[in-house]
Amino acid sequence: MHAEGDELWGLRVDKRRAEEMRQDLIGRGLLERGYRPRSEGESLLLPLTGEVPGAERAVFTPFPPREDLARHELVGGIAILQEEDRAAAERILASRPSLHTVVVPTGPVSGEFRTRALKVLAGEPTTRTVVTEHGRRFAVDLAHAYFSARLSTERQRVHGLMAEGEEVCDMFAGVGPFAIALSDRASFVVAADLNPAAVSLLCENVRMNRCRNVLPVLADAAHLPGVFPRTFDRVIMNLPMESAQFLPAAFALCRPGGTIHYYALQEEEGAYLDRIRAFPVASVAERRVRSYSPGEWHAVYDIVVGE
Repeated sequence: MHAEGDELWGLRVDKRRAEEMRQDLIGRGLLERGYRPRSEGESLLLPLTGEVPGAERAVFTPFPPREDLARHELVGGIAILQEEDRAAAERILASRPSLHTVVVPTGPVSGEFRTRALKVLAGEPTTRTVVTEHGRRFAVDLAHAYFSARLSTERQRVHGLMAEGEEVCDMFAGVGPFAIALSDRASFVVAADLNPAAVSLLCENVRMNRCRNVLPVLADAAHLPGVFPRTFDRVIMNLPMESAQFLPAAFALCRPGGTIHYYALQEEEGAYLDRIRAFPVASVAERRVRSYSPGEWHAVYDIVVGE
């Protein structure tokens, strides 16, 4: 035990790969999450639960007790508080070296571009960050394009359902997390969005992740059937608050035997089954993705399109 902390095993990584390595260590149960990583020049020492190849001994400072930190959501290097509290924001900013900004929403997600106003409470005056997710990197601007880090597991689930060489249409692509996550199994991905700022970030993310089979499209999803033929094997509909109006377009875009992943916010099981079954459906399976608010949850309907 040292005055400034505890001596543990640590793994030295380049700061540019620190978040990717942190997620990998978490997945393998090797990251000691009760201690603060150490910043040393261009590298970061990540605290470990035990010795691994390449590890070294170092002194790490424990994080403040969890109860000292206000409830917040992490998106890359930005923490989103639920209430305006500058003192709490400063504590959160100091709790993780990977954080650069703490913000609070000043309104709900709204408008045709699904954005919300944010106020910076601590750190750098920016709403832009980079999110690392399963080896992919996404440039995000929370004030100009919607992004949910909480759907990371869902994106991997859909990825696991895909066959090699599928053609995919992401009708509400945003900055591209679904489209890019699925691109390594797909032969071709159309990634469409109505928000110009989101499509600009999408183009940046396609380049950043070196995706050569993703086509960014600035378009209203309702008009996509008039642009592309009915050849897609899989259609993603992640516009949970109002996507029911786009079901006719989704069924027009998806070939018989293909799959539509329809996301919705709902307060009761099967809330959208009647609307879905108004179309040719071979099968439909419903599952909860995550809680959204008391009594309301984010659901997905996996729809196999019939003849």
